Amino acid sequence: MKKAILLLFIPFHLSAQTASGEEVARWRAQADRVTIIRDNWGIPHIYGKSDADAVFGLLYAQCEDDFQRVEMNYIEKLGRKSEVFGEKELNNDLYVRLVIDSLQAMQDYSKSPQWLVKLMNAFADGVNYYLYTHPAVKPALLSKFQPWYPLLWTDGSIGAISTGDITENDAGSLYFGTTASLVSNKERGAERLTGSNGFALSPSRTISGNAILYINPHVTFYFRPEVQVTSEEGLDVYGAVTWGQFFVYQGFNENCGWMHTSSNVDVADMYAENITKKNSELFYEYDGQLKPVKQQAMSFRYKTGNGFDTKNITTYATGHGPVMAKRDGKLISVKANNQSLDGLIQCWLRTKATGFESFKKTMAIRANTSNNTVYADKDGNIAYWHGDFIPVRDTKYNWGKVVDGSNSATEWKGLHQLDDIVHVYNPSSGFIQNCNSTPFTVSGSSSPDKKHYPPYMAPDGENFRGINAARELNNKEHFDIDKMIRAGYTTYLPAFASLLPALLAKFESTVKPGDSLYNLLKEPIAVLKQWDFHTAEQSVATTLAVEWAERLNSVIRKVYIEEGETDQVDGTKNFVANASAEELLMPLAKAVNNLTDKFGTWNIAWGELNRFQRVKNDLQVSFDDTKTSYPVGFTSSQWGMLASFGSDYYGTQKRYGNGGNSFICAVEFGKKIKAKSLLAGGESGDPGSKHFSDQLEMYTHGQFKEVLFYREDVVKHAERTYHPGE
Repeated sequence: MKKAILLLFIPFHLSAQTASGEEVARWRAQADRVTIIRDNWGIPHIYGKSDADAVFGLLYAQCEDDFQRVEMNYIEKLGRKSEVFGEKELNNDLYVRLVIDSLQAMQDYSKSPQWLVKLMNAFADGVNYYLYTHPAVKPALLSKFQPWYPLLWTDGSIGAISTGDITENDAGSLYFGTTASLVSNKERGAERLTGSNGFALSPSRTISGNAILYINPHVTFYFRPEVQVTSEEGLDVYGAVTWGQFFVYQGFNENCGWMHTSSNVDVADMYAENITKKNSELFYEYDGQLKPVKQQAMSFRYKTGNGFDTKNITTYATGHGPVMAKRDGKLISVKANNQSLDGLIQCWLRTKATGFESFKKTMAIRANTSNNTVYADKDGNIAYWHGDFIPVRDTKYNWGKVVDGSNSATEWKGLHQLDDIVHVYNPSSGFIQNCNSTPFTVSGSSSPDKKHYPPYMAPDGENFRGINAARELNNKEHFDIDKMIRAGYTTYLPAFASLLPALLAKFESTVKPGDSLYNLLKEPIAVLKQWDFHTAEQSVATTLAVEWAERLNSVIRKVYIEEGETDQVDGTKNFVANASAEELLMPLAKAVNNLTDKFGTWNIAWGELNRFQRVKNDLQVSFDDTKTSYPVGFTSSQWGMLASFGSDYYGTQKRYGNGGNSFICAVEFGKKIKAKSLLAGGESGDPGSKHFSDQLEMYTHGQFKEVLFYREDVVKHAERTYHPGE
């Protein structure tokens, strides 16, 4: 059933504490042990005496760059967005609190190893010292951060993307009796049009004879900043960190590097529960016995036009987990790895891995519930793991569907061992690629064999990005960093190689010269007929193709699939093989008419329509046709674009990007690290900073900057050197 989401609820009073003299003295002493060097791109390089000192400095630097995003990540994880944005977020908050228990996070903190406690304390102290030294900054809700907040992420990283196919609206309908109108604008069950790419090349495939890693997450823009974190305790890691987290999520140290792509490995299951009422108490059936349903009172405070109001409900849970939906008359509970202290431990330890065996030991913790991992190191090893945390199940059930909660045969039977999951170590093909796609094409002819694994372990199908990546990497060419970047920025769109021939054939076979439809589409069809399926700023064919394809059956955009479902590639082929002339031609007619109505002509270059704009730093995005924007030749990843640029209309004439390529980095592991990187827009969230948009035009053309990994290079390009609080 996919993954689990990790977020949560917290007692209101915990956000209202003030700093004591003892705390301030402790913060200042720690700040003296931290040096932050901002380079000429505004990237913070944090140097601390201890790991905890480095974490303190990292969180302080993050808050300098974008405190509102740091805070909002935890407001959401606490299930308190409705206190900031009002009633529309109640379903989101409910969903979060059903999945996460804040009291469990506190308990996990109390039983954490001492070294981790020091890091979590430093996390909270770094944020709180920033707020203390910046009294003009007014938090939206959280005036004091708690050290157990990092335990609100289920697997220590991003929190799972979905819980079965349960949505916020499912939960809201069950407990609030709300309709779809009261749904957060981020519906978790909706198809995700972004994704991520991870590539690795072995020494046999590179010019230098060193392994190369390509880090290419696709997320909403400005989701992660670029950082380096170093200590005298052996920490020296570079990469992207999710706002408010204290470890590098996707990145590298001098020994090795890692890239995570979202996995569709089944790590959460939905159970249909037989619940009955007896003597005013609720029970669920389990192996012929009745077991009590756990009931919990929840209170939701939400903002109104006149202040605040409160909703009070009672939620339910069985031995499987929280009851989150009602389907076909039955209540549905969800079992997932909803809280994992081990997840945070795993995320930290991998940043200090010294090589393949060391990194593999961190993977063996098996607490990363949401990710695949692409790996490369200085010894020339490359590797891939499809998931990490995978429960053992009875294969006679389809775990992509709701299963019977009253039968113990549907229980998990432990976890699969690391070497039992789908993986690749040093493939003879010399390459690894994953684009949220099937692992059974991950290394060309060296890929794992599907028949050796249970279906729930890798339900992921092929998608057009996976096809494109294999096309770029599965050849005889030897790569350096620049060639790897060019491969990641190929302009070829393989989805249209499958889609367009059917459109052209239907036009030629069904539309007669002189018909109104013929007159409308004759010239656009001629443009599409000459197209080579490569996108570009100047390409009118790209405009027509994207505007047309977005109006087709949604099956062609379905990247993430469950066990037994048809993948994007086969789904697209099936669609065009059976589509009627009307299904193919009328969407093009609508696209042509829409463009003509807006611009007076359909003959619009893609870059004229498709724009990148960064004017404000609002959490809830908005765009303005009257403000400066820049042309972008890339498209959404759903068409096979590796350098994803997901754009849409936001009440605007033109399309604006809001997600896709965010932090991108190519790394070569030799005697010394060589790396190039790029951020969407810039490091700072302050529109008044030159680092708010100093990478903006570079981003639109895929022009990367040199990574400054070694301190002597950082010092040469230092823009500012200081201690936190200065």
